[in-house]
Amino acid sequence: MIPLKILIPSLLMAIVAGIIGIILYFPNGNVIILFNTIIIAISVALIPSGIYDYIRNKRIREIENRLPDFLRDVAEASRFGMTLADAIVSASKGRYGILTNEIRKMAYQIQWGVPVGIALESFLSRASTPLTKRIVSTIIKSNEAGGNVSDVLNMVANYSREVQQLNKEKFSQLSSYTVVLLIAYGVFLVTILILNVQFFPQMIKAGQSATGSVSNNIASINVSIIPTVKLIFAGAIIVHAVGDGLMAGVLKDGRFESGFLTAAALAIGGYLFLLMLGGV
Repeated sequence: MIPLKILIPSLLMAIVAGIIGIILYFPNGNVIILFNTIIIAISVALIPSGIYDYIRNKRIREIENRLPDFLRDVAEASRFGMTLADAIVSASKGRYGILTNEIRKMAYQIQWGVPVGIALESFLSRASTPLTKRIVSTIIKSNEAGGNVSDVLNMVANYSREVQQLNKEKFSQLSSYTVVLLIAYGVFLVTILILNVQFFPQMIKAGQSATGSVSNNIASINVSIIPTVKLIFAGAIIVHAVGDGLMAGVLKDGRFESGFLTAAALAIGGYLFLLMLGGV
């Protein structure tokens, strides 16, 4: 979920940019100014939220990738008769990437006399992810209930590894659909470019020659609507880009937010492609 302190200012600035573009467009009908401001508005609306979401998801992935290693070491230590608290302190000497500092803080709390349940809850507040919440809650309840905590630790360690493996398989399967989306966008982009650069100019020439020739029996072509059609097609490129980008995010992990950066990149890239090759 994108925090409102990032989302609301981005949307407000995007709306202001869009209004400015409309105001500047109508006096002289400059299409370049209109599309420039639309692209700026899309960038302002999507890129800050997309960067935040990317950094947040990267941290979540790193935490969940290293959590099984920590659980395995705690389970190994508990097999030798250590309590859960002693096993955590023993395992904290290892290296677990982004989790290392948080695990050592938890171990220091336990050494200072903080109950292991409270230390685990404090750890969960600092390294909160969907998978971490489920696993740490299970460990806390198991420790409170008593019994063989080592078996529970082995179970949750295996569970976390299986979840990671399933997520990797899901990502690899759905990535092919993302590639199809990108290819479809590229084909659409090239089609619009050919229409705007090659086909429509020829239609304008044909319409003008048919209008200027008195003896020509061919029906005249209404060329006055062609600039409007070109404008609609160029706008369709931006709509297509944003839609494909958001869909790529849904295919990745089921959330629109994951596609914000992709949507902004496709919109900016598609517009610059048309602009440089004379398609706008």
